[in-house]
Amino acid sequence: MLDHAEMMHTLPSHSHAMDPAAVRFRVLGELSVEVAGRPLPLGPIKQRLVLGVLLCHPNTTVSTDLLTEAVWGDEPPRSARKNLQAYVSALRKLLGAAAGPDRLVHHGTGYVLRTTAHESDLLRFDELARAGRRAARLGAGAHAARLLREALDLWTGPLLADLGHCELVRSEAHRRAARRLAVYEDWAEAELELGRAPAVAEGLSEVLAAHPMRERLCAAQMTALYRSGRQSEALGVYDDLRQLLARQLGLQVGPALETLYRSMLDGRADPGPRRPAPEGAAPRPAVPRTVLPADLPDFTGRRDLTQELVAALTGPARTAVLSGTVGAGKTTLAVHVAHRLPHEFPDGRLIVKMTREDGAPRHPCSVLAELCRITGLSGAVPEDEEEAAALWRSWLASRRLLLLLDDAPDEGSIRHLLPGAGASAVLVTSRSRLVGLGPVHRLELGPYALGEAVELLGRIAGPARVAADRGVAERIATSLGLLPLAIRVSGSKLAVLRQLSLTEYAARLDGSPALLDELAAGDLAVRARLAGWWSGLPEAARAALRRLGRLPVPLFTLAEAMSALGCGEQASLRVLESLIELGVLGCPLGEVCAHTALYEVPLLVHLYAREQSEAGTPTPLDP
Repeated sequence: MLDHAEMMHTLPSHSHAMDPAAVRFRVLGELSVEVAGRPLPLGPIKQRLVLGVLLCHPNTTVSTDLLTEAVWGDEPPRSARKNLQAYVSALRKLLGAAAGPDRLVHHGTGYVLRTTAHESDLLRFDELARAGRRAARLGAGAHAARLLREALDLWTGPLLADLGHCELVRSEAHRRAARRLAVYEDWAEAELELGRAPAVAEGLSEVLAAHPMRERLCAAQMTALYRSGRQSEALGVYDDLRQLLARQLGLQVGPALETLYRSMLDGRADPGPRRPAPEGAAPRPAVPRTVLPADLPDFTGRRDLTQELVAALTGPARTAVLSGTVGAGKTTLAVHVAHRLPHEFPDGRLIVKMTREDGAPRHPCSVLAELCRITGLSGAVPEDEEEAAALWRSWLASRRLLLLLDDAPDEGSIRHLLPGAGASAVLVTSRSRLVGLGPVHRLELGPYALGEAVELLGRIAGPARVAADRGVAERIATSLGLLPLAIRVSGSKLAVLRQLSLTEYAARLDGSPALLDELAAGDLAVRARLAGWWSGLPEAARAALRRLGRLPVPLFTLAEAMSALGCGEQASLRVLESLIELGVLGCPLGEVCAHTALYEVPLLVHLYAREQSEAGTPTPLDP
């Protein structure tokens, strides 16, 4: 189970078991290719250069001019292009059936070699480095150190060490060496935060000897030596750098390193963690105090719901489900509530995304692996999913921790993560009501009240601007269905486009068939959010919404639904009830009989469903 699963959406899962037909490309050292565990003979030096350059730019078109320069330098023969085609053809045959027909293809003005981080050590290094840095930013130091160390261990020598006679390869190797050094520095700082100064001092000695003028590297080595009780050696690192910079470049040491040196001289330097882990001992599982996005400074409204959620999470139930349609602000409210509870949950407040960016559910093993890693449990977790879940619940039972499970697709995805006992609490956000979870505290999050929507619009677009034309601001908010996401996007657009008056913008929105196109500002785009949500719906729900999207307005009766769905009364009721359970349909009149009820699809959902209906033939319903 505990492969390199996603860490807060940064590290895709990779199995360590060897696929019998797997291809492995290695450039972090000498060039090599393995298929099914066997090394391949890569042919003459020029052919290896072609492969090496392609692997240094994976999934990118490498021009024939660049390949020609790599192989022949400034004096290519007249037959260079023909010879290059021959090398590519030979490489295709060499890789054979395991590579597939689309592995090495001609594209535009060059060639593309397609590969993944599971196959390419270069891509794997980049992936691990990114994930390690993100883990460090989130406060998961032990996880960060492990990922960064794993990235460094992929290297067996300089990039394409056996092809260093090529100037282009040397240039790329120099660039990649700089990235490797930056990861060394990240790793050293993560290890120092964990109290492992002696290991850092030992691990950096050879690296610093090869790169003695990197100040960040010197700072890490000085800190490691100082915290290991080797103060004179720490000061010696500084003196060596000072003399080297003065002699070779005529420069002085930077102010940050100078300050560190002075603090060591005066005995004021940070001694580091008080109880470092003994050498060879497994580190005690760490608990991150806060792994949450920042609370929005312009958070608006939802006062009663906030109080209700706080009471639910600190009361006897300790599990709450916050449901609502896309764009209603579920995650924003949940994060806001979590930030209000630092003292109630001293062992940490964590958020874990339950779906991927494309709306697909994450595998339970991936989520469990992430939780165990960011809490420092990964070294002790069994591979069996049920055993791992039991260990997680056992660990959780002895702590007061708030777990925020964001965008849960269904009950099965979260049931194994809920605590069986203890003082920890769980807040789940979902577009579905998750009725199968049983007796938990449930809240339904709808659109804003009109006053809240206008207040948020004013906070983003400018309070004076909105106050001067409140009636038009109310028109804008109403046109957007009072949904917080749409209000936020529109406010951001108005804040940037100061020349756009509220009246003009309201006219754009009123009844506009292109309303979704208007709701984009920078990387905030309502359509993209709707697309991810739409792809996560069951096909039966999408089919029903396409048909309901053809209705002229999002508010309709049972009779109108029957006409749109093309079903009888009972079949239509079953479809509508299933949509209500999924959180994509509401009944604004409350408890009334089916014949007098009004049903409502949220405005933005209705618009998107209409687009989907117009894009293709409606799918037959299976009520």
